Amino acid sequence: MNGQRLGTIVGLELTQRTRSVAWYVLLGVFALLLVIVTALSFLAWGYTNEPGAAIYSTIVYITLLLVVLVSPTLSGNAINGDRDAATLAPVQVTLATTFEILVGKFLAAWITGLAFVVVSVPFLLIATLAGGGDPATISVSLLVLVFEVGVIAAIGVALSGILSRPLFSVATTYLVVAGLVIGTLIAFALVGYTVRSEVTSHNRSFDYDSYEGDTYPCAPGEEPQGDYPCDEDVEITCGDWHVTTYEVPRFDRVWWLLAANPFVILADATPTQFNADGYPVDLFGQIKSGVRYAQQPPELEQRWDECSPTPWEEPDTAEEVIARTAPSWFVGMALQALLAAGLMWWAWARTRTPAGRLPTGTRIA
Repeated sequence: MNGQRLGTIVGLELTQRTRSVAWYVLLGVFALLLVIVTALSFLAWGYTNEPGAAIYSTIVYITLLLVVLVSPTLSGNAINGDRDAATLAPVQVTLATTFEILVGKFLAAWITGLAFVVVSVPFLLIATLAGGGDPATISVSLLVLVFEVGVIAAIGVALSGILSRPLFSVATTYLVVAGLVIGTLIAFALVGYTVRSEVTSHNRSFDYDSYEGDTYPCAPGEEPQGDYPCDEDVEITCGDWHVTTYEVPRFDRVWWLLAANPFVILADATPTQFNADGYPVDLFGQIKSGVRYAQQPPELEQRWDECSPTPWEEPDTAEEVIARTAPSWFVGMALQALLAAGLMWWAWARTRTPAGRLPTGTRIA
């Protein structure tokens, strides 16, 4: 790979993308949306003790969402669009290799997507100054955001090399990205509800029908008080045990379906900030704790005895659940990287010259 040729291809691509007024209008609309989101975030999270962290995570997620919506359009016709415009063949007859052309277009699409991240930097600084400036959270979240922009750019460029029609490749890019963002959630919900287990519940309560009048026994630890006195001298009579069964979904067996979701990867990889009660203070931690709670298996044998109640136990906090469950962000990033690399290889095989066979109607020069 020659760095000079690669730089020339990247420069040509960036010049072609940024020379139109529409590009700057798009960035302006993006900045306007971030202004609105930032203002609403200050109003929505202003009541919390640490609004900066919540505002920062909100802006990062909105940036990722807008990049997911825009990047397929910018990268989904990088190769077949040039083929239709008869500008790909002149580049292919130069010293530039097919791999250099693919990598150059990918880098240009990645840089183009990162322009939206650059536009969001002032708003992230505002959130940081408002108290959301944990160095680990900022650095990791931005690195993951940059990675996700690159994955989407690679998928779009690769599909533009695999498919011959620009409109079809852009639509397919949207479908693949939607599969990662929305499809993983749908699969998690549907498969989780499909995989069910039976829960057996045993319960027993006092037999109040065996007592006459207004007198009833005091429960263990209960003392007579107020308008509803109980009689400590009356012996407790317990009813029979009742056994019921019902089915519950097993999300703990399918939580891994969320591993490749870009928003879950961003949340799971970012270090979590907790408040004094052990609960997350930003969207990163809230999404992460939701996925980690899904890893918890349900209790299939349940017992409740009113005659001999067990002491109340405080439920585990999100911090405790996150500490004992498994992270999945590195698996998701590996799956996304493999998907992008596989599609890029396929695009290289479809774009390399000389071509043994081309689809019907494909323009060469």
